[in-house]
Amino acid sequence: MHRDPLLARPVVCCGAPGIPAAGPSGASAHLRGIAEALDAVALVTPRHHDRRGIAEPLLRAAPVGTAIGVGRTRVRNTGVPGWPSWLGSWRDQVEILAGRRVADAVAELGPTLVWERHALFADVGLRVHAATHAPWILEVNAPPVLERTRWEYVRDPARAARWERDVVGAAPLVIAVSRWLAAWARSLGAPNVRWIPNGARTHAGDRTRARAALRLEEDNLVLGFLGSARAWHGVERVADLLDALPHARALVVGEARVAHPRAHNVGVVPEAQVPDLVAAMDVGLAPYTADAPPWLCPLKILHYRAQGVPVLATDVGDVAALVDAAAGIVVPRWTLTDAADSVRALARGGRIAPWVRTWRSVVDEALDGLAPPP
Repeated sequence: MHRDPLLARPVVCCGAPGIPAAGPSGASAHLRGIAEALDAVALVTPRHHDRRGIAEPLLRAAPVGTAIGVGRTRVRNTGVPGWPSWLGSWRDQVEILAGRRVADAVAELGPTLVWERHALFADVGLRVHAATHAPWILEVNAPPVLERTRWEYVRDPARAARWERDVVGAAPLVIAVSRWLAAWARSLGAPNVRWIPNGARTHAGDRTRARAALRLEEDNLVLGFLGSARAWHGVERVADLLDALPHARALVVGEARVAHPRAHNVGVVPEAQVPDLVAAMDVGLAPYTADAPPWLCPLKILHYRAQGVPVLATDVGDVAALVDAAAGIVVPRWTLTDAADSVRALARGGRIAPWVRTWRSVVDEALDGLAPPP
């Protein structure tokens, strides 16, 4: 399919109330990255921001219809339907109604391409495709039913599974961010599936400036952790590593926190500050636990590699596909002795050649996989 007509009025959207346009999470950053790479006319989500720390400054206080600060993209937030708290177990009805609002808003824009982040009980692209015949790309970052039943509550799992199968099976193109998800999408009947790993919205960080601001000497060994505090992220292992490496310090960026006197927890920061902080690290950690989901394609690793920071990670999901021998060490399972030895080896090797995988690369690969209409 020729790209020019597709890119006349592309729209990026997600029907999940928990993934706001201006949120601090990787999921929200992902949406913004795709919207920027596509130069989308709109990024449509139910919510503008959430309560998990700061909102992305480019979007802060931006009312419906305002620009995100990049290209022509405007933010449209459709709102989340009210629902009595005593009906909390009927969360699916709220998500269905929120998704329908997003679908109506996207259809009104007259899109030439719909890029939807898959979410449970959302059928935005399916509805817009039926109404406008616009090409539709469904991006899958997790299997929502399995993910939610694993950590949360699903009132009617059978209904959720049918919904998921109908949406995934109908998508003209499914983009799966990991090989596990590609196989999962095919098992649901998706006719056209592409494995396309994540990208990152980043630039060359200023290591000297960040270290000076954090009062870190150049000879300090800094172990870095970027991300949230999900139980399977293994952030508690950072404190153990600091005990095993008495001269090391830790720099923790994001929602996660490490309780240790030599850990510097900077918290959630604006997206534009992340490259400097990652550049200040000497070894980037991804210490996932054994119960980490197998569908991972970690954004943190892409940020580490973009700044030339060698990576120490556990072999889960697509980690090994992102970390080759020149980029770091992937351990089959995390033991303190092996991890400490690996950190020492990576520190001796010094920084690696930066490798940047952009959201533009993701978009280009996706558009290549979009088959022409029948």
